[in-house]
Amino acid sequence: MAVLGKIPVGLNCRSIAEADWEEVISCLCRGFPQRDRVYWTQALSRQSQMPAVADFPRYGFILEIEGKVVGVVLTIYVLHQGPEGEHVRCNLSSWYVDVDYRPYASKMIAVLLRQRTVTFINVSPAPDTRKVNEALGFRLFSKGQFAFLPVLSSMRSSYRVLEVKPDLPELAMLPESERHMLAEHAALGCWSLLCVDQQAAYPFVLMPRKSWGGLVPTCQVIYCRDMAALSRCAGTLGRFLLRKGIFISLVDATAAVPNLVGRYFDDRGVKYVKGPNPPPLGDLTFTELVLFGP
Repeated sequence: MAVLGKIPVGLNCRSIAEADWEEVISCLCRGFPQRDRVYWTQALSRQSQMPAVADFPRYGFILEIEGKVVGVVLTIYVLHQGPEGEHVRCNLSSWYVDVDYRPYASKMIAVLLRQRTVTFINVSPAPDTRKVNEALGFRLFSKGQFAFLPVLSSMRSSYRVLEVKPDLPELAMLPESERHMLAEHAALGCWSLLCVDQQAAYPFVLMPRKSWGGLVPTCQVIYCRDMAALSRCAGTLGRFLLRKGIFISLVDATAAVPNLVGRYFDDRGVKYVKGPNPPPLGDLTFTELVLFGP
């Protein structure tokens, strides 16, 4: 990161308001020219529909000077229910600062990182920002991805896959937090599924996407309880995906996943975390991948 000189007069960092959307979108289009205004408008619109979490900003922060937005970081705050109770998670997304003001980018990020009880994640760091993440105290929680063919996994005859609907009786087998999560992700266009037998129900959220240059239809595991549950249900899920024309699935990993047929790709889809409650592998719920799209 560049060494700060004298901060320009009028340079200010503040939270994004709806009145800033046009300037924010223009800034993001400069920073991410592969995305158009429609993409960013939809992203902010979806953020506006997320429930507010305490007094945390709804959209993120801007760096501005004389009324012009010269830097943006979007934030997605979510109240997560974990084994040890509720905690706040924030997905930092779409960091960009115009070149002339890049030495002051730390001013924008430092405002966020003062929130010591919040767990911050970055699920799509650009290659040239990884050292910045590490300098800010972030650490890797996923250093690769495992691409697997679930249809080649053994299938337990007692298991079946159900698509989640509000009146699905088997939802009663889950805690309220998972029922809510499945319903919300179904509304956002994911496949919210239950793999069930007579004794248990295992929730999954899968997101269809195109990988390897947009040529290969795949699906990303957005939620599974753990890798053991994914391995146990992979064969049954594979038959469901086969009917959708999908053979390959992706899950965040640090090594090959036992009992799944596939290949581990190191240094692909790396993700960073900073804070007291890092998410487990297989939990990308309410992140930019879901709200904004891959």
